[in-house]
Amino acid sequence: MMKYSIGISGSAAGNISSETTKKAYIIGQEIAKAGITLVTGATTGFSFESVKGAKDNGGLVIGVSPAINRQEHIEKYQYPVEEFDFISYTGFDRKGRNVLFIRACDALICIGGRIGTLNEFTIAYDEGKPIGVLKSGGITDLLPKIVKTANKGSTKVIYDSNPKKLVKELIKLVI
Repeated sequence: MMKYSIGISGSAAGNISSETTKKAYIIGQEIAKAGITLVTGATTGFSFESVKGAKDNGGLVIGVSPAINRQEHIEKYQYPVEEFDFISYTGFDRKGRNVLFIRACDALICIGGRIGTLNEFTIAYDEGKPIGVLKSGGITDLLPKIVKTANKGSTKVIYDSNPKKLVKELIKLVI
C-alpha cells in the first residue's frame, strides 16, 4: 500500500504561542496515528512541534532542508536534525527548498506563519494540492481573503481551529 504524506508549514520564529504549539503537536500526532508520513522544511517552530508529535507516536518524518549538507543545516540555518528519519539537503536556500518541499507532499497544513508560509501555501495552491489551514493567527488569518481574491482554480482549502478535525478532514481529501 502506498504511503501518503502531509506537509506542515508554519512559523519557524516570531509569534510562537503556547496554545498553537500544542495544536501543532496534536497535528503531528494525528498524522502519525493515520499512518501518513509527515514532511517539513526541516526547520524550527510549529512544524518542528508537529515533528515531535509524529515521532512520539511512531510516525515517519522527512525534512527538506535549504542547506547543502548537514553541517550547513546546523551551523548556518541553526535547524534541528534530531527527530527526523531522513533529511534531504537541497542546497537551494529557503525559496528553492519550498518548491521541493511542497512537491514531496500530497497535501499541506499551514499553522500561523509569515512570508515563508505564504510562499509554501501559494506553491501548494497553484499545484492543486489539498490544503488545511489551522486558524492560528499569522498569515493563516489572511488566507481566506487571499483565496477569495485570487479566484483561481479548484484547489480544496479547508479551515478549522480544531487540529484533530482539520487532519481528519484533510485526510479525506488525500486518500
